[in-house]
Amino acid sequence: MTAGTEAPPILSLINVEVIYDFVSMAVKGVSLTVPEGGMVALLGSNGAGKSTTLKAISGLLKAERGRVSRGEVIFQGRQIGDVPPQARVAMGIVQVLEGRRVFEHLTPDENLEAAAARSLSGSQIAAEKDRIYGYFPRLFERRHAQAGYLSGGEQQMLAIGRALMTQPKLLMLDEPSLGLAPFLVREIFEIIQRINREQGLSVLLVEQNALAALEIVSHGYLIENGRVVMHDTAEALRANSDIREFYLGGSEGKNFRDIKHYSRRKRWLT
Repeated sequence: MTAGTEAPPILSLINVEVIYDFVSMAVKGVSLTVPEGGMVALLGSNGAGKSTTLKAISGLLKAERGRVSRGEVIFQGRQIGDVPPQARVAMGIVQVLEGRRVFEHLTPDENLEAAAARSLSGSQIAAEKDRIYGYFPRLFERRHAQAGYLSGGEQQMLAIGRALMTQPKLLMLDEPSLGLAPFLVREIFEIIQRINREQGLSVLLVEQNALAALEIVSHGYLIENGRVVMHDTAEALRANSDIREFYLGGSEGKNFRDIKHYSRRKRWLT
């Protein structure tokens, strides 16, 4: 790629709408782009439509009686609206669901092996595990313990490790900081950033912790009530006075979980 040129998109959403039970619209015309090898954040409060947007990409809406009713989801130049979830994983799309979903009765080692792509040989699986343990040395130390006894941070690392075992091209993370101490959030986000840098893995990060997310991504989208209301570079979003007031704490220490009302007029909505 020559200097000054942008990477082509690995993922594009074009005016995507999502409805549940044929009547309830959760996402209302969302458009966004993730560049090849880039890191992008989708920010917003609880219930804004962030997780639904991810499931529209991964194909997990049907299990929740939802569907994409309009718009296009394009991955590597292909419209994938009719592609089943398992085939999307095979194409290289993987979503780490909110809540640290791991097999609690299995060890981290067994969890990683269970998530490996079927096409991998025994030696390739071993190599993939070594690579993941290199990123998450804590998991290596606990590799023979039952996953149910790992700490919250270790379980989140294992959930990300399981996703990496599928050899993804696009890694989607849904609230990886949820319920974790700030030092663990920093550690995990630094590892995600390192994986992106070293492996060229494209990342779409869904977060309520806007401050942490904007430290590691290049661009961010702000979603409210199912609509994207702002899109800019991470630097510009951090500097925006309204974003700082409503989403980065501001002078009064507000954050997504503290804000109860949105009565003050937001300039980007006018």
